[in-house]
Amino acid sequence: MTVAQAREVLTIEAEGILAVRERLGPEFEQAVGLIMECPSRLVITGLGKSGLVGQKIAATLNSTGTPSFFLHPVEAMHGDLGMVTSSDVILAISHSGETPELNGLLTSLRSRSIRVIAMTGNTRSTLAVNADVVLDVGIPREACPLGLAPTTSTTATLALGDALAVVLLKRKQFKVEDFRRNHPGGSLGERLKVAVSEVMITGDEVPLVKEQATVAEAIIELDEKNLGAVIVITEDTGLCGIVTDGDVRRLVLQNVNLDTLEIGAVMTPDPVTINWRFMAADALSIMQRHEITVLPVTDGSGRLRGMLHLHNLLGKGEFRFLI
Repeated sequence: MTVAQAREVLTIEAEGILAVRERLGPEFEQAVGLIMECPSRLVITGLGKSGLVGQKIAATLNSTGTPSFFLHPVEAMHGDLGMVTSSDVILAISHSGETPELNGLLTSLRSRSIRVIAMTGNTRSTLAVNADVVLDVGIPREACPLGLAPTTSTTATLALGDALAVVLLKRKQFKVEDFRRNHPGGSLGERLKVAVSEVMITGDEVPLVKEQATVAEAIIELDEKNLGAVIVITEDTGLCGIVTDGDVRRLVLQNVNLDTLEIGAVMTPDPVTINWRFMAADALSIMQRHEITVLPVTDGSGRLRGMLHLHNLLGKGEFRFLI
């Protein structure tokens, strides 16, 4: 019964996010445009649970290239309003749109001709009427059976904030290296600062076959090492090519004799590689640019030193980045 109730809560919250998703339209583009054109900072404000969500949105925006800070509406009316300049853009969050403290702050902000983006579940509210752009975060129902505790509404608002941050990240062409500069003391920053040689797979863990091997032999190595690819080398460990599990699946569909077919006939020659002295951040950038998950590691003479899998960098085993 307990698990069923928990699943029902998650279903209701998922429905809320999907409802917001379906209503996304030109207003979202307008909000992104206002923030992109802003020469200063995005100031996020809200009270209660909306304020807590606003603080998280501000933190996400800051770490992904959009300078932001959270402004408590009550503290703002008692001096903190001095932190806001006329070149800032405001993101005001209130599900009801009728929070007195927030709307009181809005009056002061509007007198300075500051542009306002409202994130609210009531598009006819005082907040919405006084905003330049309105992002609708209305939801069908709260997960709270009493309809009192903000649950689905805060989840949907947080999700829309994430959507805003990710779209801005892409518009600004924000890269892993930029994220690392913003997280010099964090787990992600520390991991990306290490050399490839410190995180690569080496020795018997690397899925390898010689250039004279058959596809059948490569399949055995694929299955044993379970890393999604096999590297093809010469007798003196020179890099010849790479075969992925996708290559093998396509061969199986063609119904060819894998026991006699040589690996050289199906491998990708001269694959994308990285020098073992480069940084982990460089490896991650290469993987993202080429949309690959496996990267052979070589030395200056083109001999294989090891192999990198995306899991070595982002989420499995010892090297785990917590974003």
